[in-house]
Amino acid sequence: MYPADLALLRPHLQSVSLPLRTQLETAGAKIQAVYFFESGVGSVVAELSSAIEAEVGIIGFEGMTGSALIMGDDQSMHDCYVQVDADALSIDAGPFAAALAKSPTLRPFLLRYVHYFHLQASYTGLINARLNIVGRLARWLLMCADRVERERLAITHEFLSVMLGTRRPGVTIALQTLEGQGLIRSTRGKVIIRDRAGLIETAAGSYGKPEAEYARLIGQLH
Repeated sequence: MYPADLALLRPHLQSVSLPLRTQLETAGAKIQAVYFFESGVGSVVAELSSAIEAEVGIIGFEGMTGSALIMGDDQSMHDCYVQVDADALSIDAGPFAAALAKSPTLRPFLLRYVHYFHLQASYTGLINARLNIVGRLARWLLMCADRVERERLAITHEFLSVMLGTRRPGVTIALQTLEGQGLIRSTRGKVIIRDRAGLIETAAGSYGKPEAEYARLIGQLH
């Protein structure tokens, strides 16, 4: 981000702590604030009904909420909430929109991130349609580990079922499969990555291409 653009935003930025399940955006509602993640993980979740929902995008320290504002809308199409306790810089939607209108360079820069995020979401759709649950879980664990920068993830089977768009028994079997291969260790509410290279192989090409595009468009994810 250009220094002049950061100077426009800085007076309105506030440091906030975001506990697990904090609602950041609500489908069909106006966006109240934008969050630039510094740590933790947020999930963008699409929902057909309270019983049919799945994660379509993941946000960590590389990203932000509020993509609709960047594209000229003022409401979210999906829910967005915290899935790993996070710290972020927040800015109300009004000052953020004013900065977008005032700066000739801020929106084009942020559109690069929006492009990457849409690419990530498109790969998620492809993978959910074509890859088995074990490969999908391997990809998700890698993406989450990238953003928390550690190999120990606090996550429940119930939450994973939403993230992967599958039922809890399928999540349990997938975790057991990866553990049986020595790639992870799974305990109650926690997954420990033991073999990252093995997870990448198990992800069967589903991990890496969006990450490479992020590096090309913005910078290294790690």
